[in-house]
Amino acid sequence: MKELTYEQDRRRAQSALLGTETASKVSGHVMRSASPQLASHTAHVDSTSRGAFHSGYGETWAKTILIGEHSAVYGYPAVAFPLHSMKMKAWATPNLNGRHELRALGFSAPLEESGQRFAGIRRAVTVAEEFVSPRRWSAFTFVTEADFPAERGLGSSAAAAGAVIRAVLDAYGMSATSQELFELTNRAEMVTHGHPSGLDSATTCSRNAVMLSAGRISQLSIQSSGVLIIADSGICGSTREAVDSVRSQYEQDKPRVGAILAELGTLGSQSVNDLQRGAIGDLGVHMNAAHILLAQLKVSDPTLNRLVSAARESGALGAKMTGGGLGGCIVALAADQRQADTVMRKLKQTGARGVWSHRLGAVA
Repeated sequence: MKELTYEQDRRRAQSALLGTETASKVSGHVMRSASPQLASHTAHVDSTSRGAFHSGYGETWAKTILIGEHSAVYGYPAVAFPLHSMKMKAWATPNLNGRHELRALGFSAPLEESGQRFAGIRRAVTVAEEFVSPRRWSAFTFVTEADFPAERGLGSSAAAAGAVIRAVLDAYGMSATSQELFELTNRAEMVTHGHPSGLDSATTCSRNAVMLSAGRISQLSIQSSGVLIIADSGICGSTREAVDSVRSQYEQDKPRVGAILAELGTLGSQSVNDLQRGAIGDLGVHMNAAHILLAQLKVSDPTLNRLVSAARESGALGAKMTGGGLGGCIVALAADQRQADTVMRKLKQTGARGVWSHRLGAVA
């Protein structure tokens, strides 16, 4: 699909929200960078007799955890990859309704009526407005659009919060550092995940792979080639439920569960080494081992197991569930795009609702 420029995205949203006549009067800067979160936020202003008009746009993307689900909660390393082709877009357009409106995932009503499902977006709006205070419009209409499904362990809540925050800042012509944007997004994520590690907030706007280790987040330099394949089971997952389940198991049987978490931590460290050495064969072996351990923690399910088996049988070097589990997605590793295409076909035949690929080492 041809990627739209910022200006095309902005005008399309304005036409839908305000009508073609109003949108045609709005001037702006064409912003063609693929990384709006790393660019200065530029206001789109039309000084007319009606006053200054501002509209904002923000963009982030999905993420997949390669290794480290659940064990990262206990201080062990985790590695996540940004999926740059799977975009999350957000627009913030001032309206005359006197209150914020939201249009997302089939919902179209006042933001305050959006319920628990959109609590993260409401919080994102609040933290963004606090950042730009006291310069505020009376109301915005927020629109989000994603290339990937929600509640699948792909970071949709962090991606949506980050995109909305960027759209608000863009509307005010405000700039923010990467660290400030990360902190704002993570504050919004607290509503969704309670005490987020920051991995999703960092990865959904990162150019490179991200490592979380002992609570510290860093960019990961890798030498590996290969292709990651992400397949959607079609079943909504719940990270909070899965994390609570593992914690309960740990409290009831610390020796057994502690040993599983420690082994997952060892696999995480080994996988970082694999990526840095370009040893994708070893990486695949470690992914397979991680899935077995995650299944022992009861966070996988029959559908995920079936997709993992299908990926391996069709030639994947390794495959495992990704994210919190109890539904969601799997991630598989192929040596090259030709092998990845074979694995993707098999996953679709096995019932995957959606399948995507991402080249290791690719940057936005």
